[in-house]
Amino acid sequence: MVAHAVTLRLARADDVQALAAMSRDLIEAGLGWRYSPQRMHRLMADRDTVVLVACDTAAVQGFAVMQFGDQRAHLVLLCVQPGLRRAGVGRRLLHWLLQSADVAGIESVHLELRADNDAALAFYRRMAFTETGQVPGYYGGQIAARRMVRRLRQAASSP
Repeated sequence: MVAHAVTLRLARADDVQALAAMSRDLIEAGLGWRYSPQRMHRLMADRDTVVLVACDTAAVQGFAVMQFGDQRAHLVLLCVQPGLRRAGVGRRLLHWLLQSADVAGIESVHLELRADNDAALAFYRRMAFTETGQVPGYYGGQIAARRMVRRLRQAASSP
């Protein structure tokens, strides 16, 4: 699979099953399944949430979910099929969302990742995120989370 054959688009209702299955199998492996098709559908329907899909002619190859607030955004999920990891798909998904956040005037993007996911940690560090702390048992009481942030601009000062 060639990464340049993958295009980005907003998720559609017919993507819900694939996104939920990828989350279950590739993100939530070993944990309870939280991002079911119903939850994915609710995220897609939320006007403050963007669900972005990376796909080729055959299937969804990756996706990202980001919730936007007034000054902060939260990267909820980012997932790429194993065969396309380190091929630029995750970088393209995240770059699209970071540009959207910047245009929206967002000050910072926050995320959590499994503390046992060294590849994801290295990826987010390359994408200019910095670690802000750890939360023991964050994932179902079983696995700690690392919290990270990327500042897009300085916080607005109070008058």
